[in-house]
Parts: sequence; C-alpha cells; structure tokens
Amino acid sequence: MKLKVGQFIAACLLCGLSFWSSLLWAQSEPASSTALFRVTLLGTGTPVPQINRAGNSTLIEAGNQKFIFDFGRNASARLWQLGIPLGRIDAFFLTHFHSDHIIGFPDFWLIGWLQPAYGSRKLPLQLYGPTGVKAFATGLEQAYASDIATRQQDEQTPLDGVMIDAHDCLPGLVYDKDGVKIYSFNNDHGDKIKPSYGYRIVYRDHVVVISGDTRYSPEVVKQATGADILIHSVSMTSPELLKANPGYKAIAAHLSAPEDAAQVFNQARPKLVILSHIGLNGDVTVSNIAGIVQNHYNGAFVIGEDLMRFNIPTQDSQGQISMWIGAGK
Repeated sequence: MKLKVGQFIAACLLCGLSFWSSLLWAQSEPASSTALFRVTLLGTGTPVPQINRAGNSTLIEAGNQKFIFDFGRNASARLWQLGIPLGRIDAFFLTHFHSDHIIGFPDFWLIGWLQPAYGSRKLPLQLYGPTGVKAFATGLEQAYASDIATRQQDEQTPLDGVMIDAHDCLPGLVYDKDGVKIYSFNNDHGDKIKPSYGYRIVYRDHVVVISGDTRYSPEVVKQATGADILIHSVSMTSPELLKANPGYKAIAAHLSAPEDAAQVFNQARPKLVILSHIGLNGDVTVSNIAGIVQNHYNGAFVIGEDLMRFNIPTQDSQGQISMWIGAGK
C-alpha cells in the first residue's frame, strides 16, 4: 500500500504519532534509474547509544549515484540492511567534526574496502567536508596502517579501494557530476563549533537540503526556500534536566528547539520537512516535539525514523513525494 506524505501525516497525527516504526509502504522504483531522486534516513539519532536509532546519517540517491551525508554509529549496518554494499557509495560528505558525526566513517571506509558483497570498493573513497577533512583522513590512514597492510598482504585486497581522496571545501559548489550538483553552506552550530556545514543537493530541478547541526539559521532558510525536502535537526530537553545537568544548557544553546525549527520551516516553506538527528533529553518524547511543531507550523512534516525512505518525482512535475519505511523497495 502506497500513501502520499499528506495522508501519512494525517493518519499519524490522529493516532498520536505512536506507531511510526510499525508501518511499511511498498513502492516500485521509478521507470528509469536516471529518474531516481530518493532520500533514506540511515540514522536519526544523537550521541546516545541506542539500538532503534543509529547515529546521524542520510543516504541520497540521484540517478545512478549514491551519496552519504555524515557517518554516525551503526549507519553502515543500516546501509547493508538496504542491500547496498558499503563500497557502492560514490561520495561521502561531512557536516562538521563532532564525534557522533564521524564515528562511523572508519566502518564505511575499511569494511567498504573488503571484497565480499557487503564491501567491494575498488576505487579511492571520495570524501568532502569543511577544512580539516584532509587532516582527518591522514590521521585515519596512520591509525589503521597495520590493518591495511595486513589485509593487503593476506587477502590481496586492492590498495586503490582503501585510499581516501579527501577534499577540504569552502562554502559553495563542491560536487558537480552527471547532473548532480551539491553545494555546502555555513549553518549556525554555535560560536565555538566552526566550521559547520549544511548541504543543498540539486538534481533535475529538484532540491533536497540537509541543515546539519544548527540552531535557527537564516542561511538554512535561504538554502531551503521552496525545496522539495528539508531535513532538519531538532533537540528538546526537559526543564528538570537543564537544571540538574549544566552540560545540557550548552547543547540546547547550539541546537534547534522545536520552536526554532518551526520558524525556519515557516520562512522557507519547503514541500516537506523531515525532522532527523532527534535529541530527546530527559522526560520528553517525539510526540512532544511533533505537538510543538504542529502548533507553530501548518506545513507537511515527518518525525524521522531509521530507514524511512522518500521518493521525489522527477518525471512528473505534478507528482507528490511518496514515502515508506523499511528495507524493501
């Protein structure tokens, strides 16, 4: 059964947003692979170690190309749940250097280099991100030098596939190939967390924007205005926890509360908002977040769950974004 996003949101709001992960929508692929423009949430979580939400990570498929944005804990396992080899990704994009966004990168890199079906990379891994990505890659290559040498000698794994071709990028166009253009831009993750990027992905005159970790940001509004999909971070902390643990004050100060996120949505008016990288700190729930956003924003939005998938129609300009949950096509 396939539902449009508006129908899905209406059903979930009526049922109290309590059963997201139990729903499954089957959807056929677009008639032509070049028409594919799809978003999959690999991980919607935060630094909190948990099974139901992998660390923050998003898969974007555009035509025959596949891209991953941020590399949280267990995101590689989510990718393989979809039957996509870790070595199949055309390029990786980092928003910033917080550990929960990079902790899963060695898994994508090294396991993706192995030659069984779950890996199979034979060409250098392409990595884009803020200034510092090259140094990050160099440090990893040094840290894992023994493993790389051992596997190459023992398993004869081709060395090209374990090389990292890292690109330090300034805001602007960072990727342009086969009709896909990807732009980085500065968001606002607080005065002490710089550089910090969001990304704008353009394919066949359709647009997906990933906010990255940010509090209210006029630049996110600018980049997301009229977009097909805006994927935006959100965080909510109970007043009791803010009082009991001062560290959460800093977290709250550099992330978007539901009210802040709704302000962005009202100004940008994308066709669909997906809330991801969902921070639930203290006695708060996704229903609390959804209720606040609904009270401040009358557009279409979805509370993200791992393995939610969204197709953007690129052949029929009148088509609607469709959605389903799970590893099936």
